[in-house]
Amino acid sequence: MEEKIVTILNEMAEYLNISQMKKLQEVILKVFAENAPEKTELCNEEYLKMFLDAKKIEGCSDRTIEYYRKTVEHLIGTVTTPVRKITTEEMREYLANYQKINNCSNVTVDNIRRNISSFFSWLEEEDYILKSPMKRIHKIKTKTVVKSVISDETIEKLRDHCTEIRDLAMIDLLYSTGMRVGELVRLNRDDVNLEYRECIVYGKGDKERRVYFDAKAKVHLKEYLESRTDSNSALFVTLNSPHKRLKISGVEIRIRELGRNVSPERIHPHKFRRTMATRAIDKGMPIEQVQKILGHSQIDTTMQYAMVNQTNVKNSHQKIMG
Repeated sequence: MEEKIVTILNEMAEYLNISQMKKLQEVILKVFAENAPEKTELCNEEYLKMFLDAKKIEGCSDRTIEYYRKTVEHLIGTVTTPVRKITTEEMREYLANYQKINNCSNVTVDNIRRNISSFFSWLEEEDYILKSPMKRIHKIKTKTVVKSVISDETIEKLRDHCTEIRDLAMIDLLYSTGMRVGELVRLNRDDVNLEYRECIVYGKGDKERRVYFDAKAKVHLKEYLESRTDSNSALFVTLNSPHKRLKISGVEIRIRELGRNVSPERIHPHKFRRTMATRAIDKGMPIEQVQKILGHSQIDTTMQYAMVNQTNVKNSHQKIMG
């Protein structure tokens, strides 16, 4: 069918303008859709299950899949129209009501919009719907907030307040590699090469990449590993017996506890990642290399993480304009 449509459009291209071509394509698709055999009608929950299965096969993490599930479940539990017949107007009303009822920010609503768009885009790609009702609902404008990084002084204070060699190794590894906290807790001892000061991490979608750490991290990691008496393969484990693999929540709680002792600003694991990216760019590392280290598929994401030091911007401006 697709080949026939392309042939028709190619034949008519020299006779019609762009607007007319678009209208012709729309009419052809509509006619073919009406004449095509009807797909077996499924309930909304079955479409959601197939979508989640597809995302799992694509390599999405359990956390991401759960976020998709909750978002779409709320939609189909609120809007009674079958998903194959939901209109753009219904979706605009749903998002507006969601924000009003939950009193949430534009950032939150845009995240909801993006997840729902993925669901309807999948339905379109699988030919369950002719056109996604989200296509005309554009990105919601949000305020650009310049997020702070951890200063060198605060990093030193954090180190000084560490009473456990494990915490010291953990802070230095986060700070020098810029890895995600989820990647940190998945690390095993065998993933770390102390001699070459590098380790293998598994990011989103189980994508494997190599990251590098500095001399301080190497020294503290070596001391920590030599102090271990357990046989757990995990790189970081709980302090108390039976020394289980440390979880994301455990790292977050520990880092925040240490942060409260040294800084009025909130310190959390992700802040180390943004700090590393900013520091690397300030020191002259090409943005493409920073992107590779952080494991971002899009360079725009890297630019959001790396807040260029304003003092460096001012000095560069004065150097050029002066």
